[in-house]
Amino acid sequence: MEGERLLAEQSFSHGLMHAAQVIPLVDKMLTDTGRGVESLDMVYFSHGPGSFTGLRIGATLAKTLAFVRGVRIVPVPTLRVLAENAPSEARQLIVVLDAKRGQIFTARYQWEESGWVEEEPAHLDTLTDMLGRAPRPVFLLGEGIAYHEQYIPTDDPSIIRTAPELWQARASVVGRLGWSLAQNKCFAEADTLQPLYIRPPEAEEKWDARMAEAKN
Repeated sequence: MEGERLLAEQSFSHGLMHAAQVIPLVDKMLTDTGRGVESLDMVYFSHGPGSFTGLRIGATLAKTLAFVRGVRIVPVPTLRVLAENAPSEARQLIVVLDAKRGQIFTARYQWEESGWVEEEPAHLDTLTDMLGRAPRPVFLLGEGIAYHEQYIPTDDPSIIRTAPELWQARASVVGRLGWSLAQNKCFAEADTLQPLYIRPPEAEEKWDARMAEAKN
């Protein structure tokens, strides 16, 4: 991004190689647009909730750029980024990401003239409970839909599933929302930056449970 203007956008397939690919990709994009790393001023970081590994990689990259190059970090809510993919006719929206164990990472939004307004912030929930609270008609968006189909009533036309091609977050939207947040000085300190996990990773929960059991 250069201000509000998109200079370039790249994506690559998900998998175990994203940590290795992201730095060369950033370097290539800078080269292709005729810019060097010294031109970087801010990094917009999609800070969660989402994949624990993906969030850690994103946070590490943001922190590294801040420590080494002095760039400013702007955390951008991941679910808000996904909300921008909603169809133009949507007025009520639930973003659905799979959190495993029958739960979802989710937030609910309502469309107003100014854009999407957060009615329920990002949190851990069940799709059944979210649907029970949501006004109708309501659109569902996010990769969690595929994992929680059994909780979506098939006989209710007021619950609308969006197409799978809308479930992928776009870096350009992270940039656009990040620029807007930056204008309001929504910066994070590199030494205290943490992704929005919402709940601890499963390995950490198991460790805490084991320690609690050992104490008893």
